[in-house]
Amino acid sequence: MSELFKNLNRINMSGGAGSPLSTREAAVAAALEVIAGAVSSGAPINVESEMKSLSSYADLIQEALKVKAE
Repeated sequence: MSELFKNLNRINMSGGAGSPLSTREAAVAAALEVIAGAVSSGAPINVESEMKSLSSYADLIQEALKVKAE
């Protein structure tokens, strides 16, 4: 299990113990890891464009980690 996932789990981004600031910081860190992975893949990538999308990626990560009521 990656350290990133462990940190996201520890913060409990699904609505638990994490403060809004700490959950946002974790989501941004996760988004940066995604961008870093894309950059290191060797595929052509526009880093400036990816960085401009950072906030949107973090929003998507936070939304994906929310627990859905069934």
